[in-house]
Amino acid sequence: MTSFTRWLRTLGPGIITAALVFGPSKMTITSKLGAEYGYSLLWIVVLAIFFMGVFAAMGARVGTALDKSLLSAIREKWGKPVAIVIGVGVFLVTTSFQAGNSIGVGISVAEATGTKAATWVVVFNLVGIGLLFFGSFYKMLEKLMIALVALMLFAFITTLFFTKPDIAAIVTSVKPVLPAGSLPLVIAFMASCFSIVGAFYQSYLVQERVKASGGKPGNYRDTTTMGILILGIMSAVVLICAAAVLYPQHIKVASASEMARALEPLFGKYASALFLTGLFGASFSSLVGNATVGGALLSDALGKGSNLGSGTVKVCIALVMVIGATVAIIFGKLPLELIVFAQSVTIFLVPFIGIALYAVANDAKRMGALVNKNPVKIIGALGLLLIVALALSNAYDLFIK
Repeated sequence: MTSFTRWLRTLGPGIITAALVFGPSKMTITSKLGAEYGYSLLWIVVLAIFFMGVFAAMGARVGTALDKSLLSAIREKWGKPVAIVIGVGVFLVTTSFQAGNSIGVGISVAEATGTKAATWVVVFNLVGIGLLFFGSFYKMLEKLMIALVALMLFAFITTLFFTKPDIAAIVTSVKPVLPAGSLPLVIAFMASCFSIVGAFYQSYLVQERVKASGGKPGNYRDTTTMGILILGIMSAVVLICAAAVLYPQHIKVASASEMARALEPLFGKYASALFLTGLFGASFSSLVGNATVGGALLSDALGKGSNLGSGTVKVCIALVMVIGATVAIIFGKLPLELIVFAQSVTIFLVPFIGIALYAVANDAKRMGALVNKNPVKIIGALGLLLIVALALSNAYDLFIK
């Protein structure tokens, strides 16, 4: 095995996290940022990726340092109820948003083939459940996510070539500005890109990678950062494409598939198909990745472990997929009630998860040499303040405004 191949394999945990975070809802939010405010909010991508990188690397160090799962460490540190709240809460959130991933997969194929989305929702959820029967689910998941991320990068960067963005406007967008009326979209983007649940699960992915490589730890902290950087590149490219194509025409989009349709009159079916290919990659990777997070943490919270080879974990993962597909087929969209429910749980859960991850990573007794250093403690504290501010803003919009 060449050194490049070995390095590529160590990218697995970071790539999986990038793939599960970059789903159809994130594509929609990012497209709307570019369509409504041009290049002016590109700096938000840099800020979100910075904090996501810090917390994902924190999760990777926790996974490397602990000889047990993060929820097990939380159970020992604060008691079983805390672990159950986190695990079950993540399961509820991932299940609530899973319908959106199913719909994204269905629409991306249906738009390209002129067929019904519901058919593809069923097909690709069955494919997702079928993947659980592979001998080593983690190795298969890693290869699948690397392939899908490569597909997304190709699709979006090639689309960027078609759109011919304004380089000067991109350069000047590094100056932070907040256009009037942009705050709700900015908050939504920050909340989706700076994913504490993704950073939390990074610790699990690192441990799965270690098991898959025969117990060799590897340098997953650096390669996790590379995965999050790729997440930032994909986010930036989608925003730039929307800013170049939609913003000058004052076209607003309600979904990522509308972005694909908007490309066709200017650049032809090829460009539209490319963007739909990227949407498929984002949707299917999130469909599998999101279900894996929810299923693994539910099983771990119930004391059944989080090993992706476990039958209990696979049943829990399949349960997330089945519920998401059922909702997608019945309603044809993510129902408002589920969105409100998921947001309500997230408001209270995400700061709680962030604090738990931060506290364990600061625990010198558990972490040893991998404990958070002072600069990371300071940046982490600022990240937690940002998470709490986002949660309070979300709570105000949901319950008071």
